[in-house]
Amino acid sequence: MSHNTTVAVLGLGAMGHAFAANLLNNDLSVRVWNRTRSRGDDLAERGAINANSAVEAVSGARFVITMLPDFDTTHDVLLGEGNALEHLPEKGVVIQMGTIGVEQTETLIREIKTARPDVVFIDAPVSGTKAPAEQATISILASGNQQAADGIETVFNAISKWVVWLGEAGRGSRMKLVVNAWLIHMMQGIAESARLAGTLGFSTDEFWSVLDGGPLAAPYVKAKLDKIGNDEYSAQMALAWGLKDARLALEAAGETNLPGLVRISDIWRDAVDAGLGEQDIAAVHDYLRRRDS
Repeated sequence: MSHNTTVAVLGLGAMGHAFAANLLNNDLSVRVWNRTRSRGDDLAERGAINANSAVEAVSGARFVITMLPDFDTTHDVLLGEGNALEHLPEKGVVIQMGTIGVEQTETLIREIKTARPDVVFIDAPVSGTKAPAEQATISILASGNQQAADGIETVFNAISKWVVWLGEAGRGSRMKLVVNAWLIHMMQGIAESARLAGTLGFSTDEFWSVLDGGPLAAPYVKAKLDKIGNDEYSAQMALAWGLKDARLALEAAGETNLPGLVRISDIWRDAVDAGLGEQDIAAVHDYLRRRDS
């Protein structure tokens, strides 16, 4: 390839780790960094450079993927104490893939442009959770100057199944909140419908058998009904992160009235307060069951 496709991945949670693994699967040069360095040990065994700092990770990288928990962490790593942005090579590409909010993304765009006008910023949150990320079947909601980010298709093709380009930087994060608002409403509906099914004498398998093959039979519904039916809530998307996304969507909505999302946010807050925050969002069903008992 005529361009450098070395990729630094900052943040090795479930999603970032999966991205790095899939980049390695596609024979790309990968540098990784995580505050808990041991998260990158297995990647290092496969050929990644497991850096001691974000600065070390981005040095020499053409592309930098940030997949960090929130805006404050992302800002600190790139522009604050971590100071990684300063050490990105000239005309590097920052690909921000976390869900950090609309205003927060706009702030990041402005500050990166001021600090490093040569750097291309691509706002590219993803639709998908842990398993799709590991299988490279997530969707990427990309926004920004695609032409200026020469070679980015190589990166995206390694970690995703679909890429939708939505226009100027920032529109990806806006659409991500729309998608997540829909997902949150759907999860609450699945949980409540499963509760009603149980009350009326039906199992989750019987419920799915009626949906299967019809227009309501989304694979996502089946996956969540299986979790509920098996009472198994290992996190694909943790409830605490779902609550964070609901709050970001409500914040972005401003004066737009979203009463259903407000109520769901309250319920999920109570479920997190009840100790279910690290479990999958399907655990809201468990919370509703406990509340009824």
